[in-house]
Amino acid sequence: MNLPQPAEQCLAAFSAASGWEARARLLMQWGERLEALTPAQCSSEHLVQGCESQVWLLAARHGEHWQFQASSEARLLRGLLAVLLARVNGLTASELASVDLVDWFNQLGLSRQLSPSRSNGLQAVLRRMQELTAISS
Repeated sequence: MNLPQPAEQCLAAFSAASGWEARARLLMQWGERLEALTPAQCSSEHLVQGCESQVWLLAARHGEHWQFQASSEARLLRGLLAVLLARVNGLTASELASVDLVDWFNQLGLSRQLSPSRSNGLQAVLRRMQELTAISS
């Protein structure tokens, strides 16, 4: 599967970062790029279940393609959400269903730094994205 352009840019940026410290800084910078959600959007209706930290997720369909917004109070998690959104925004529901989160974070050089609970939380976010797109398909 071809990567969306933002995912290609993300992969290039993280591939150029040498070492975990550089990738961690980059992750924080990507997290700062996330569009802020309004207090109304940070409601229990949009809260993702299965995350240790609070994560809010919104989905919008544009034709066959999906756009997501996500946020968290945790800085590192916002960065992880930003690189996840770079990977999935603009995909169709069927393309989203085949996203391999572990492979994506491996490609970025971030997987070894993901704790089991953080990895489970990101899987919960991806599952919720897939549920939202399946409901509306």
